[in-house]
Amino acid sequence: MGIKVIATNKNAFRNYEIIETYEAGLVLKGSEVKAIREGNVNLKESYIRIDNGEAYIIGMHVGHYKPAGKYQHEYTRKRKLLLHKREILRLMGKMQERGFTLIPVKLYLKNGKIKLEIALARGKAKYEKREALKEKAIKRELQKKFKGKIRV
Repeated sequence: MGIKVIATNKNAFRNYEIIETYEAGLVLKGSEVKAIREGNVNLKESYIRIDNGEAYIIGMHVGHYKPAGKYQHEYTRKRKLLLHKREILRLMGKMQERGFTLIPVKLYLKNGKIKLEIALARGKAKYEKREALKEKAIKRELQKKFKGKIRV
């Protein structure tokens, strides 16, 4: 089986410089799993915090799963991430010494299991964001201009 992307955090690439990425499992309830499989999830304003040697995702919105009825989950509850202890310790060290942050990048299904790609990232300044937009526009113009003329 392959990978099926369920949700991406587009703001992550716009507002942060991605340094490293990690794959983490999630501790979820049944109705959350069903809602995520339906694509009823939003990573936009979520972030990752490490408390007492355990990683948690905070602010990830998982919507309703109607057939669950009265056994619904909380939408934006704190969910535990499944990472190896050495990965957590490494991330804690990097976050403390250099001022990095942990952000969710992508939520996907891999071999029937829900996984979250998290990134160690550094925030971009406004001028860096503007430069990135300019470079993107220039690349787009060049591709339009030379479309079909250059073969690699």
